[in-house]
Amino acid sequence: MGYKYVLFDLDGTLINTNKLIIESFKYTYKTVLGLEVSEEEILKYFGEPLIVTLGRYSKEKADELFKTYIEYNESRHDDTVTIFEGVKELLEELERQGFTLGLVTSKRKKVALMGLELFDIKKHFDVFVALEDTELHKPNPAPVIKALELLGAHPSDAIMVGDSVFDIHCAHGADVKAVLVKWSAAHGFQGDDASADYVVHDTKELLEIIKR
Repeated sequence: MGYKYVLFDLDGTLINTNKLIIESFKYTYKTVLGLEVSEEEILKYFGEPLIVTLGRYSKEKADELFKTYIEYNESRHDDTVTIFEGVKELLEELERQGFTLGLVTSKRKKVALMGLELFDIKKHFDVFVALEDTELHKPNPAPVIKALELLGAHPSDAIMVGDSVFDIHCAHGADVKAVLVKWSAAHGFQGDDASADYVVHDTKELLEIIKR
């Protein structure tokens, strides 16, 4: 296949923000709307832009929901987020083997940088596409298309790695192959296995797919 470029999602793929995101949504819905929302319901929308998810529950209070979520999430970030096993080694090995890496996230750049810098992995990425960088967002292909443009890459030379159906659809819309990682909390709640080109269970398996 001969991939040259590897695009990664961030949350649920490289860093484990699952606990933080679930807690942030629950706190926000309870505080602003008085709603008790289940973990299963929250997991259905993992991977889409925050403002879109919050708007599902109240468009009228979207700004208040957003502000409450951000304040809670950022205050708890460094104490709650972890990096998935094998991720640092994977990124180092891919670089060593000559792959060019890009990051494609639905997060705001400021918050995404908090995670990248917390675990010292920002240095591995040649391009970094965040929420502010495109008008349209996952599952629309615009973020992956933007990353390809910045890299000067052809879609057939790239592969996208993510943990949600939004990542898979975003990649496919840009004619890029997609890998679904199964170490995320979102897996199993979005019915996404069948749409992915590859499904992997750990970083060693992922490396073998990328090297094909």
